[in-house]
Amino acid sequence: MAQKRSKAYRAAAELVELGKAYSVAEAVALVKKTAVAKFDSSVDVAFKLNVDTKQADQQLRGTIALPHGNGRTKRILALTRSKQEEAKAAGADYVGDVDLLDKIQKENWFDFDVIVATPDMMGQIGRLGRVLGPKGLMPNPKTGTVTMNIGQAITEIKNGKVEYRTDKDGNVQLSIGRASFSDEFLADNLNAIISLILSVRPQSVKGAYVRSCHVSSTMGPSVKVNIPTK
Repeated sequence: MAQKRSKAYRAAAELVELGKAYSVAEAVALVKKTAVAKFDSSVDVAFKLNVDTKQADQQLRGTIALPHGNGRTKRILALTRSKQEEAKAAGADYVGDVDLLDKIQKENWFDFDVIVATPDMMGQIGRLGRVLGPKGLMPNPKTGTVTMNIGQAITEIKNGKVEYRTDKDGNVQLSIGRASFSDEFLADNLNAIISLILSVRPQSVKGAYVRSCHVSSTMGPSVKVNIPTK
């Protein structure tokens, strides 16, 4: 059964030309115009990529520091023994070591969005892999969340560094800002992630790499973006 759309959504959808691929500037302007939520909605981008995630070299994962952040304030848990003062100075919301791991395990405590850890903590963190992994909270060197430079990592995350990764179907989705952002800020952020996705194309991919790219606001219609597909 098809989902019944609101009158506001239907009116917004009429502003989007079906099948048309818009330039980045046109797309972000249209997404702002069609943001129908009564709150400052998130603006998200979704890429459908021609990758086979069963192949290790086609599993894309990494981070990007968006030029203007994405408007989300992340609560950071820093797990470290030797760098606790550095983590606190950088603005971590929670700082500790085994004591906070015990809190997670015993109290089902998850009042944070990301974990940053020093390498010496990974042995203890690993025992909570079955709990942290499914929630996407397991620290990983590939995303810069396992590092001795814990202060720098925390600062980058607070300033808008976000993670991207392909799901099992080869899609990449992430927030690039808020509807209240200026057209310029949204365009800068969108151009940055498009450039990154194009730059990490696996060499083993044959044919068109980017099948489609759409941007949308929360509860708003999606807008197709015209980007290189090779």
